[in-house]
Amino acid sequence: MSKDALERLQKKFPQEVLGTHAQHGDETALVDRKGLLAVCTWLKESPDMDFRMLTDLTVVDYLGMPPAQRVCSPGAGKASNATGGQAPRFEVVYHLLSLSRGWRLRLKVPVDLEDPVVPTVSTLWKSADWMEREGWDLYGIRFEGHPDLRRVLLYEEFVGHPLRKDYPVRQRQPLIPMKNPNA
Repeated sequence: MSKDALERLQKKFPQEVLGTHAQHGDETALVDRKGLLAVCTWLKESPDMDFRMLTDLTVVDYLGMPPAQRVCSPGAGKASNATGGQAPRFEVVYHLLSLSRGWRLRLKVPVDLEDPVVPTVSTLWKSADWMEREGWDLYGIRFEGHPDLRRVLLYEEFVGHPLRKDYPVRQRQPLIPMKNPNA
């Protein structure tokens, strides 16, 4: 992917794209969560972009990391600080692929601890269904509009989200009796 494609993205969505980073084939755009669906829809459906594949969706917890050390995050590099001086704790990261063009693109969406919600993209890419469930299960990020947002790796009675950096490592969880498969 060329830097030209990032420039087209910024030109098309000047309010939604908070910043970009492109170095050594690592094209990244920081996107405001309010504009995520519009950006993703355009990236997938525009013939000039054609990002028809979501290859990965994950969450990053930046607890304790200064904003200046983050690449393409609010408070770092060219990205504008849209959060009024305080960098969000989480980023939801989307890895997109355009098979027809051979391009890869990373989108990062900053998410605050106080309101850990982003819109679902499972309506655009079916592969997002389980990946968003994993983001909910392990980090506690809610994907608004998801058709079946429930735990995917842990049992429903599990308390907390174990990949958050402040999760107590030695916390004991209740033992849940196994359900009878014959019942």
